[in-house]
Amino acid sequence: MSKKDPIFWLATFIFIVGVAIFGITQNQLWLFLLAGSYLLRPTLASLNIAKSLVDERQMSIQYRSGNIAFATMIIGCIIMSVYQSSKDDHSWEFFSAIVVVGLTAKALSNVFLIGNYRESGTKIIMGVGLMMVLFVSLENGFSIGMLIESAPFWGIVGLGWLSKKFPRTIGGIILAITVVLLIFILSKGFIIGQIITAVVVSVPLVTAGVSLIVGDRIDADSTVDVLE
Repeated sequence: MSKKDPIFWLATFIFIVGVAIFGITQNQLWLFLLAGSYLLRPTLASLNIAKSLVDERQMSIQYRSGNIAFATMIIGCIIMSVYQSSKDDHSWEFFSAIVVVGLTAKALSNVFLIGNYRESGTKIIMGVGLMMVLFVSLENGFSIGMLIESAPFWGIVGLGWLSKKFPRTIGGIILAITVVLLIFILSKGFIIGQIITAVVVSVPLVTAGVSLIVGDRIDADSTVDVLE
């Protein structure tokens, strides 16, 4: 049970503001503020901003419930993406974008919170490659054309695997590939689908490329300890 501390009162304030604005405007989008009030404490605790206001039991519960909720959301989006695609409804692209953004956010969180840049960079590259293969499969079905069109993305998966042995070299190649992909994607027009695709592809790949080039914070700290 949450304590009546500053976070409790701030969350309560956000909740009341959301309900009040909804009552005035009748715009249901303001009700999303209620989610903000619920997520405020675990988010601040995860960022070590207010960790002292959350005990170990609460942290353990938040960790497990957060992972369950995240997995449920991703699985739900994948099911909706497949369902909408089977109806030839292109709104499946939005559900697929949510999956990519969610997985990327989780990977990037590991990068910044753990400092394991290179390992996370490898996982991001392989994840993006596999996700693009999935997109092509959903759009074209299993066919020779699908295999040919997905070949470049299998190449990205292969580069992710090679990045374990040649991190800086592969990091540079990934940045170059990202530029080419952006030009190719946006050359089809600045429509919402293309813009979403460009963002969900370029942001994780750029982050992965930079992470591979920069190296691990953990390794750097170990080197400093040895020198000292």
